Amino acid sequence: MNMLVYLIPIALVMGGIGLGAFLWSLKSGQYEDLQGAAWRIVADDEDDRDDGRYQ
Repeated sequence: MNMLVYLIPIALVMGGIGLGAFLWSLKSGQYEDLQGAAWRIVADDEDDRDDGRYQ
């Protein structure tokens, strides 16, 4: 029972830190362009083309 005196405040503080980090990421625009990263993976960039060195 004595351990709960320590564990409950620690859990609340860690949850508050997680919530604060999530709200910060929302405010800073981390979730604005969800499809952009997916399209950048499949995009055919000119800089990434094979130049024939690895045949």
